[in-house]
Amino acid sequence: MPKAIWNGAILAESDRTEVVEGNHYFPPDSINKEYFKDSSTHTTCPWKGLASYYNIEVDGQVNKDAAWYYPDAKEKAKNIEGYIAFWRGVKVES
Repeated sequence: MPKAIWNGAILAESDRTEVVEGNHYFPPDSINKEYFKDSSTHTTCPWKGLASYYNIEVDGQVNKDAAWYYPDAKEKAKNIEGYIAFWRGVKVES
């Protein structure tokens, strides 16, 4: 079962991830919310839409904008709307 790990903490775990462009997108109900803090960062993908970000905080350490999601995905990406993906050192293991 895929899980996202950073700084020794399991951030998300699910057997219902969607893989898009090599990234595992985890369903919103699979994340451990205590590690996620809203970020003011946004980026735009031409085919997925406007992305929002989370800072990940574990044991007082912050990984800025290490998770992202599309709250209102474009039509071609509706399967990952609200799902969370990771980068910046967050390891996704199966």
